[in-house]
Amino acid sequence: MEAEDSLALWDGVPPYVLLIEDDEGDAVLVGELVEDSGIDVRLGRASSLAEALRLMRAEAPECVLLDLHLPDAQGLEGLTKVLAVSAEVAVVVLTGLSEERAGLTAVAAGAQDYLIKGRLEPDVFIRAIRYAIQRKRTELAAVALEAGRLRAEENARLERGLLPTPLLLDAPVDTVSVCARYHPGRAQTLLGGDFYDVVQTPDGATHAVVGDVSGHGPSEAALGVCLRVAWRSFVMAGARGAELLGLLERILLAERSGPEIFATLVSLTRPPGADAVSVQRAGHPGFLVRSPAGVELCTVPGGPALGIIPGWGPGWPVTDVPVEAGGAVMLFTDGLIEGRIGPGSDRLDEAGLLDLARRHTHLPAETFVDTLIQAAQGLAADWGGLADDVAVLHLEWNAST
Repeated sequence: MEAEDSLALWDGVPPYVLLIEDDEGDAVLVGELVEDSGIDVRLGRASSLAEALRLMRAEAPECVLLDLHLPDAQGLEGLTKVLAVSAEVAVVVLTGLSEERAGLTAVAAGAQDYLIKGRLEPDVFIRAIRYAIQRKRTELAAVALEAGRLRAEENARLERGLLPTPLLLDAPVDTVSVCARYHPGRAQTLLGGDFYDVVQTPDGATHAVVGDVSGHGPSEAALGVCLRVAWRSFVMAGARGAELLGLLERILLAERSGPEIFATLVSLTRPPGADAVSVQRAGHPGFLVRSPAGVELCTVPGGPALGIIPGWGPGWPVTDVPVEAGGAVMLFTDGLIEGRIGPGSDRLDEAGLLDLARRHTHLPAETFVDTLIQAAQGLAADWGGLADDVAVLHLEWNAST
């Protein structure tokens, strides 16, 4: 038909249009307009706003044709309540011959269009419905795009906080080479709370931390930023050992969004010229120690994750771990080792990571780190990939240049 030829067709599925109209004559007129248009539309009817809202909660329409004068709603009241039930529905207001100003007011208040009763032709009527639906879809897409842009900007700011530039001395007694990597988990639209940092204090000591806040989302990422900045501040202020982790736990308890939130971490210090690093571990995986003889997994005694047992009495012990001259350590979060690599609960785990590291121990730092991450991703590829974020920090002292 002419009306059908002049309009873009629906996307294969007839749209559900709900008419909210208490006047039987006007309701019949709308039905005839739909029939005469030759366009396939699934038309529903409600004679009151209360009935319409019940129908909308059962099945959301794509478009609502709304009379501004109903037994239980007058003027913009009906529009406000319809949009409160479904902000995604397109609304076309039906007005009388003398109420065009009311139609314009309704559009300003959130309707997509208005139609004047008594001046309707089938093709104009269907076109108004079609365009209202398309306008609403465009509005929703624009809102989603803007939300995505703002989320990306926020994530970028959070990422800069989670993944800082190491704070190194200009002329250190010890030269330390830092290789850091961060990879978001599978289909991760929100940052997690993985973080790391490296600081050299004026006495020449190198301090490093890798941590992981439980969960994902802006609150967890912000808490990760908070803990990283707090760690750097406490270290620069001279906090060490049990005092350092105790202070970090107090920060976590004060800033976390709920009592279920906790954080794991491993923190180390290497005095200048020392042949060992002092390590503390709070519920975190072990770390790799590289030397000319090969690579080993080191899991020092530790304590619970921060926030699991507030005020943990025994504290977190400090353990010295030998690191030869020219040696290196690699700290990582559990996202690197918890990806599934087989059916059931088969995962890479620390033993699997150590096996991979021993195969590639001859590689230089950056290639070594990238190879381990790529190998872990490859093993997990057929089983859903690495679901969690991965943070890796490789430190090498007195490395040749």
